[in-house]
Amino acid sequence: MDIKDIQNLIRFVSKAEVAEVSIKQEDIEIKIKTLHSVPVQSASQQFYVPQAQQQFNAPLPQAPAAVTSDSTTPVAEENSNLITIKSPMIGTFYRSSGPGKDSFVSVGDTIAPGKVLCIVEAMKLFNEIEAEISGKIVKILVDDASPVEYDQPLFLVDPA
Repeated sequence: MDIKDIQNLIRFVSKAEVAEVSIKQEDIEIKIKTLHSVPVQSASQQFYVPQAQQQFNAPLPQAPAAVTSDSTTPVAEENSNLITIKSPMIGTFYRSSGPGKDSFVSVGDTIAPGKVLCIVEAMKLFNEIEAEISGKIVKILVDDASPVEYDQPLFLVDPA
């Protein structure tokens, strides 16, 4: 199982209404737990609260209002031809492969499918985010080394 398979699995689990998935293959074991509320008893409206949050009495994070199936979707603003590239996962956004190294892309750069745009680090795994479209980078919406959420806009691209 490679990184792309794991990323696709995480996306699938986050969209499905399941609380936990566990997979074992030869020498690898993957457990994914969501923070979404899952009803335990429908009659009394009790909800599952993850153990870590029970200890701190923290409120559950709110799920996004609308989840899209793509990491690239049109942006509804004055430049309706622009496309936004969104984060496929929660993690830390990096514009380059390391400190002092050149950024993968800058404003004005032309991109093509397969071009690495950035890295999102999640749980010590550095995931390269690749372009799925061709176009020109118009705006970078996230600062380097900033935390990002699932489905958060990262780049604006002019596909023309």
